[in-house]
Parts: sequence; C-alpha cells; structure tokens
Amino acid sequence: MEKPPNCKQQSPAATLNSYVNTPTPTTVVGGTLRRATICASSQQHISSHYNLHNLYGLSEAIASHHAMVKIRGKRPFVISRSTFSSHGHYAGHWTGDVESSWEQLYYSVPAILLFNMYGIPLVGADICGFNGNTTEELCVRWSQLGAFYPFMRNHNGHDARAQEPYVFSKESQDTIRNALNIRYSLLPYLYTLFHKAHSFGFLLTKNTWTIDRQFLWGDALLITPVLEQGKTEVNGYFPAGAWYALQTGVQIQAKGQWINLPAPMDTINVHVRGGHILPVQVPGLTTEETRKNCLTLVVALTPEGFARGDLFWDDGDSLGTFERMDYTQVLFIATNNALVSEVMHLNSEADGLKLASVQVFGIPDPPKKVLVNQVPTKEFAFRSDTKVLTISKLNLQIGSQFAITWS
Repeated sequence: MEKPPNCKQQSPAATLNSYVNTPTPTTVVGGTLRRATICASSQQHISSHYNLHNLYGLSEAIASHHAMVKIRGKRPFVISRSTFSSHGHYAGHWTGDVESSWEQLYYSVPAILLFNMYGIPLVGADICGFNGNTTEELCVRWSQLGAFYPFMRNHNGHDARAQEPYVFSKESQDTIRNALNIRYSLLPYLYTLFHKAHSFGFLLTKNTWTIDRQFLWGDALLITPVLEQGKTEVNGYFPAGAWYALQTGVQIQAKGQWINLPAPMDTINVHVRGGHILPVQVPGLTTEETRKNCLTLVVALTPEGFARGDLFWDDGDSLGTFERMDYTQVLFIATNNALVSEVMHLNSEADGLKLASVQVFGIPDPPKKVLVNQVPTKEFAFRSDTKVLTISKLNLQIGSQFAITWS
C-alpha cells in the first residue's frame, strides 16, 4: 500500500482540512476519502476538490464530447465509468468492473434501470463479468441478457479466462449468436427508442416499480432473462393485455399476473405487447451492414384488432439531425384488418429503405385474401396454431405511404 498523501500541506483553510481525515460511511480503499484520490482540501479552478470530486467524470465526458465533435464533425461515442447529473447528454456509461458471478448478473438489471431513470439511456454492464473467471452457463445467460443492454459489450480483465463466444461449445455459440441476431434485428426499434429518450425522456409505471428481474424496451417489448444458475424456467410479471413471443407469435392473455415461462439454455423470453408495431431488420455482421437490409414490421394486435408503432431514421452519424429536421419518421397503424403507413417527415436517408415483409400476431381467423395497395397478392401464409399471418415479398418503399388489408 502506498503512503497516503500529506493532505495538511495542501490548504491552510481549517474548514477544508477538517475534511481530510473524515471517514466515509461506505468502505473505500484505505477507509478514508484521501486514500485513493487527491486531497479533499486541494484547490482546483472552481472550488475545493471536496466539492468537485464527483464532477470529475462529467467534466471529462463534456471535454471528450466537444473534442470529438471538433475533430470528427460527427456524433461522438463516449463511454464513462464516472457520471453525474446531465451526463447522458454527453456520453454513455458502463457499470464498472463487475464480478463474474450470478449475483452480479442479477444486479446489472436494476443498475441499468436506475441509470435510465437518471437520464442516461446508453448504459450497460460487462457481459460475462470483468473480474474473475466466468463459466459457460453464466456467460451464455449473461449474453442473452446483455443482448438487451442499451450498451452491449463483452469485456473482461487481462488475468481472467477467455470469454469470447468462440471459446465455448457449438451449442453455446449458436445460442449466443441467436441472442445477438435478435438484438441486431431490433436495432430500428431500439434506435427509435433512443430518439424518444432524447426528445421526451422516460415514463414510469407505478405498479412495476419493485420489479428488478425484468425490464421493458419502451412500452412494447418485455424481456424476462434467466438470472440464476441451473434454471430452465423463469417467473415473469405480465401487465394486463395480450403479449406475444417475439420469435413465434405465441400469445399470452394476461390479467396483470406472474407467469412461469419455459427457459431452456437456448432461449431468452422476449414478448411484444399487444397494441404495438415494431420495425425490425434482417441482421448483418455490423450495424452498418444491417442498415442496408430490408425491414419487417411485427404487428402485435390487441383483442380488438388495433396496433400502432413508428420508425425514426436518419444517417446515424451526423450532428443535430432532429433539430435540423434531417430525418425520416413514419407512423404505422393497424385497425379493421388493415395496416397503413403515414410518412410524418421525409429526407433522403430513407431512399432505398424497403419493407420486405409483415408479420401480424393475433389474427383470430385465417384470411382468404390479402391486398397490397389494393392489388391482390398470393405471397401470404397463416399459421392456425399461433394465429400469425405472414405477408412476404412486398418490396415497398418506406418513404411512400402504403396500405395492406386482409379479409
């Protein structure tokens, strides 16, 4: 252990020197504030270090943000461990050097929810853990959860066992690949949510305040991860309404209740709330490749046959696109056996972006006829077991209004 600094020589002010040896109420390195940082009585440009210590990360984030804007002229990507109020305006956050343990896997969920409420939407924990050695099961479950962190990164220490997906069995690689493919397919929806967080902030639902083992992406997508070793089922709370498994369309009609869900190792439970439409995309190997692929709309109907959603789309890199009105925004509405779009705002970035298919969850009876912009099509299929209608080979421009009906 290095010798603590001689803090008494830093400032003659008695009031500041009284902070020097003050023990903190929580355990820190050395047991006092002076042990692992500069002296609390040190004078900085604005005030004493005692008054400014918690602002260090924020000030570094602001400086980094402005420097990258000046150098690149594009949207900065800055991730900081230390944060303070307003940090989300300049940078994202990761939760620090978590242990490779099931306990830390669980704690990452409330940690991320809390930082979202603090106004920092881009946040995540080190997938599979940072300190110590992970196990294959823990890393698979953490990868399934981490695929739904707003900021997703597998990261560990130099002395820890390798935890890249390729070091595990083929079955585990396939499972992790599936989780990452789900994330990449949902990027248009996630990006739209980031736009809403930037524009409108966050909304909270009072009756779910105590739930910290599940979380929502926006209002529409419910994620229920496995957070305990050896578990192959998970108990999740479903608010009242229709919910659909994202990958199959199987429906749960909930009354505001806890429901046991099967969760074998190759599965993470992701459900779409009835009444919502998600724009999703064919996943590529990178986000840049994914942006070039066609869209699919996942339409999750209420029992009354209604759903609504939207898409926000810009170049993903330029500064101030929303403020300069340099974006495309499209509204989607499903009602009365019809899906229609309305282009709210249009720019050239949407040129070439096409809708290739539509999946409609919760149709009670098999349709006999489907019209695309009033033209009949035979490119549709209905599964009577899941009540899912799939309409394919659409080739519709997102920047142009369209109407799809079924009867």
